[in-house]
This record gives sequence, structure tokens and C-alpha cells, in this order.
Amino acid sequence: MIEAGHVIVTGASGALGRVVSAGLARRGARVIGIGRGTPPQQAGVAHAIGGIDLADPASVATAIEEVRQSTDRLAGLVNLAGAFAWEQASEGRLETWHRMYRDNLAATVAVSQAALPLLRAGKGAIVNVGAAAAARAGAGMAAYAAAKSGVARLTEGMAEELKDEGVRVNAVLPSIIDTPANRAAMPDADFDRWVRPDALEKVIAFLLSDEAEAVTGACIRVTGRV
Repeated sequence: MIEAGHVIVTGASGALGRVVSAGLARRGARVIGIGRGTPPQQAGVAHAIGGIDLADPASVATAIEEVRQSTDRLAGLVNLAGAFAWEQASEGRLETWHRMYRDNLAATVAVSQAALPLLRAGKGAIVNVGAAAAARAGAGMAAYAAAKSGVARLTEGMAEELKDEGVRVNAVLPSIIDTPANRAAMPDADFDRWVRPDALEKVIAFLLSDEAEAVTGACIRVTGRV
């Protein structure tokens, strides 16, 4: 269980973010949603901060300062926000690589760095959302997989740097998540084989909890039956 404490969730208004936020709130967390858009009022989010460019350190600093007005410590940070693009590396655009890096890796770095003082104060935990595709990219997934591979390496590196400061850093590496967007993109797929958002939330919640106190630097594959 997660003790009553503040947990930042980036991308809280998305399909996965809504499920994760609601689940963490049921477990006792006070969820703070941070993202580019202004999140609608939703179950599980105690405070929403919109208009934030997660890959821009100055913009993120503004959000964290607003968080600081409510609390001087964080129990956790879930770097859930990200982006996906399918484009063949042999014929694709370099700007796609830059966008995948920015939205998936740079954003995770910027938010983690800005939140670290509050995480140190709260002996909190970071959970990054990577991708199982980072281990082996399929056709059209090179840019996305490369960025998510960076998230995995960031997780390992930060875990080593922070392990003596009481801040744990782990990642979940899901395969295809069962969201409306993915169903629309792949209507002929067997959805039952995909990872349900609520199942992924359970793993994230475990990694944030004291039950995972001995786990840091782990990149855990959550792949359903894909």
C-alpha cells in the first residue's frame, strides 16, 4: 500500500494516466497531474497543472514550484507521459527522431531532475514508463524504441546515483496497452492478449510502495500475452 503522500503523474489525463491516477488515489496517494494540456477534473487527481512543456526545464520548474506550495516532499513520481510514431528508419525524417527523444526521454529527464529535491525530502520513488520494444525494435519502431531504450538506461543510471539517498528509481516496460487509440489503430488484433491499464497500474503501485523497498534500477517487462 502507498501511504497518504503526494505523487506526481505526468500525462495523467491520457487513457493510461487516468487509470493510474485513479488507482493510486484509491491506494492513498494524493495525485498531482502535470502535462501540456489543462487536464479536466477527473477521478484520482487532487491537483492538476496544465500548460507545461515537460521537456523544457524552465516550464517544468514552474510546475514543481506550484507543487512546492502544497507540499515540501513527494512520495513518488510516475513519468508516464510520452509519444509514439511509426515510421520506417530507412525512409523516415530526422525530426521524428528528435520528437521521440524529446517527448519520451528528455521529458523524463527534465521532470525527474526538477522533482528530485522533493523526492529526496520524502524518500520517494520514481517509476518511469518505458517500452518492451526498447529491447528489440520492430519495423517502423526504430525511433520510438531508441528513445525508450534511453529511458531504461536513464532508470539504471539514476538508480545507481541515488541508491544511497533513499530515492529508488525503476521502470515498467509494457508491450501493447489496451487503450481506445490502440484498438482503433489495430482493429483486427486480439485485445485480450494486450496489457490492461489496470494491470499495469498494479505494477506501478507496487514499485512506489514500501513493499518494493529493496528494488531499484529494475526495468520490469509487463507484456501480457504479447
